[in-house]
Amino acid sequence: MTGIKVVTVNRKAYHDYSILETYEAGIALTGTEIKSIRDGAVHIREAYAHPENGEVWLRNAHIAHYKPGSRFNHDPVRPRKLLLHRDQINYVIGKTTQKGLTLIPLRLYLKNGKAKVELGLGRGKKQYDKRKTLMERDTRRQIDRAMKDRVKQ
Repeated sequence: MTGIKVVTVNRKAYHDYSILETYEAGIALTGTEIKSIRDGAVHIREAYAHPENGEVWLRNAHIAHYKPGSRFNHDPVRPRKLLLHRDQINYVIGKTTQKGLTLIPLRLYLKNGKAKVELGLGRGKKQYDKRKTLMERDTRRQIDRAMKDRVKQ
């Protein structure tokens, strides 16, 4: 099994945060959790990562119960430990103590059969920043349409 298969993307993160840096982290999972992820039964829209006691934890990520899992199923929203290098953990802890910076999961994917999460170090956007981003996107689309029409003529 090779390559990357994207399971879920957190589109809301790009709308609500300005992403400054990204990191790839592994996730410590149980057997039924990885099976649910492979089925695509995961949501990271409300999830966030939080450093605690020298480790980074993924909170509020919802991994649905694995139907054939019977009584050995997992808690869908339990905190999950993220696997990063020690220097990355120390760097992230230092950055998140600064005002306004937080760790947001951007996407969850399978890489060579292992579940990985892409974390973004981001600063929350204000309402006027969100409107500005939407206006820039609309003007970019209009310019692209005009250029496309111009080429056709």
